[in-house]
Amino acid sequence: MTMQLDPHTDLSTISGIVANLRHTYDSRTTRPLAWRRQQLQNMIKMLDENEEAFLDALKTDLGKPMVEGFITDIAFVTGEIKLMLKNLNKWNEVEKVPTPLVAMPAKSVLIPEPLGVVCVIAPWNYPVQLLLVPAAGAIAAGNTVIMKPSEVSPTVSAVLARLVPKYLDTKAIALIEGGVPETTELLAQKFDHIFYTGNGKIGRVVMAAAAVNLTPVTLELGGKSPVIIDKSANIEVAARRVAWGKWLNAGQTCVAPDYVLVDASVEDKFVNALRTSITDFYGANPHTSDSYGRVVSPRHFDRLVTLMNGGTPIIGGESAAADRYIAPTVLGNVNLDSPLMQE
Repeated sequence: MTMQLDPHTDLSTISGIVANLRHTYDSRTTRPLAWRRQQLQNMIKMLDENEEAFLDALKTDLGKPMVEGFITDIAFVTGEIKLMLKNLNKWNEVEKVPTPLVAMPAKSVLIPEPLGVVCVIAPWNYPVQLLLVPAAGAIAAGNTVIMKPSEVSPTVSAVLARLVPKYLDTKAIALIEGGVPETTELLAQKFDHIFYTGNGKIGRVVMAAAAVNLTPVTLELGGKSPVIIDKSANIEVAARRVAWGKWLNAGQTCVAPDYVLVDASVEDKFVNALRTSITDFYGANPHTSDSYGRVVSPRHFDRLVTLMNGGTPIIGGESAAADRYIAPTVLGNVNLDSPLMQE
């Protein structure tokens, strides 16, 4: 399903790209609210005018159903940007604050100021949302931005690389493509803030690189996300919500329900309700459903199939390497020390 794309930015150009962004920031181009507003409006325009291209790319890379792709990677982003536009003036107002006694009779105010050059490194699971929302926030605050989409979703990366320079100010907003070499070179540059979404292993690399220049970071690294089902719960409603949250994007969501702690007295009832919810959402055979996505890459497919050996399938368990399909699966008899519970 994934196109054989291998996009890369020339390593020798990355330092120059960042230097140009620094020059633009120092020129105060990004300070006026009118400039920020225009860039945010252009980002919405980019998504609106190229919705089909983005949805097709999401389908190619992740097998995302069109409705799911629209909700999570298009409408979510435009909604966030519209919120920024609505509050742009308010968020940039000078605020009076109390003056410490030792500074009397001075007056104190809090003046919102941009940081400088911001780097946004995005993951592959929501490759539009998790790149553009942090970038939009940085732009709204008056920064210049360099974006790095994930190479694991190469079709989306290629669409972004084509459209971002067309719609946004190239002197202040840049995008580079590539994998480990390009990211390593990017992190060797000096930034004023780094926003990274992904796994903990790479998060440590990002933090170590940022520490060289004492650069502040925002790391969104996910977790294990347990769900507790008490015997007093509405089991049918709980099962439906767990099923929706878990198998949206074929389970590839950092805050998706990961494991369930259920009162033994309602365990069977909950499992049966979960099975019913899966059938309601994806039909008797999710493999043929046009509402169920796919694992992003063969490497991730193999990793997940191996992890599934850590338990006994209660629901699902089927997989197909040819199209990276893993059925909605519930495992029982899971050892707490198994890799399944550690990743």
